[in-house]
Amino acid sequence: MTKHILKSASFDPKVQQYWMLMAAFFSVLALVTIPLLPIVLAIVWLVGGRILAAMSADLLPQKLVVKRGILFKEEKSIPLEKITDVGLSQGPLMRIFGLYRLSFETAGQSGNGALVSLLGVVNASEFREAILEQKDVLANQGKTSQQATEQSEKELLRALTYSVKNIEQMLLVLVDERQQK
Repeated sequence: MTKHILKSASFDPKVQQYWMLMAAFFSVLALVTIPLLPIVLAIVWLVGGRILAAMSADLLPQKLVVKRGILFKEEKSIPLEKITDVGLSQGPLMRIFGLYRLSFETAGQSGNGALVSLLGVVNASEFREAILEQKDVLANQGKTSQQATEQSEKELLRALTYSVKNIEQMLLVLVDERQQK
């Protein structure tokens, strides 16, 4: 099946020079910061445990609540019906450590990328599946309640129709009685 291409993008060869300049910049930055590496590693080791202890992600029946932060605490509640995608990714270094990143994108979110991203969730694929299953359960409950509402509306309409017919019959009987008098 051939697709009709409306427009193709071409890429500027200057991108390669940009990449080279960025690589050189980060290499020089690394050379300058190498003497500070032991201090940075010690700080990360000391603070890392507290950062991990402050992180949580709880799947509730209708939303996902994500908390994190030590100095600047952040809490985000994401309604499950608004979640459009739950991404599971793993880079090369993450693969060595057996870590995954879960990223959540929602309907109506502005900007590029994920609204919330969680690194290092234990059994990340199971957590992802639990979120998607709960999202489906909510969607099915919505359909079921909508069907129940439609059913009760139909029953109400039948009852009203029956009542109107009874009233019509009563009126006919009253009209007949008046005409006979």
